[in-house]
Amino acid sequence: MSITTNASPLVRLLRYGRPFRTRIWLATLFSILNKVFDLAPPVLIGTAVDIVVNQEDSIIASFGFPDVRTQLLILALSTLIIWALESLFEYLLKIYWRNLAQSIQHALRLDGYGHIQKLELAYFEERSTGG
Repeated sequence: MSITTNASPLVRLLRYGRPFRTRIWLATLFSILNKVFDLAPPVLIGTAVDIVVNQEDSIIASFGFPDVRTQLLILALSTLIIWALESLFEYLLKIYWRNLAQSIQHALRLDGYGHIQKLELAYFEERSTGG
């Protein structure tokens, strides 16, 4: 990849991410979606309270479901779907970020190894082993 050494270390590291832009955007999207679905339970609890208190006048009833039992079934199904989506996006974000980190680390290692291989033998003779 051959990144110039005059830039700051963070800028050089970010340049290694350029070939992985699509994966970075997907991992970010999965992180955001996970957080959105993670914040849904308070809304579901509020909706459940609304159903119990207002019954035929609740928010779900305004969508054409006046029966309390139907409203509770809709709420239960919504809860199941939201839980499943939150779990799915959490799994995907962890996989994508982990694989992205490993890919960038691999590119860094290959460039580092390639750089060391190109150095003259005199470079190593002038320095101590631990240096």
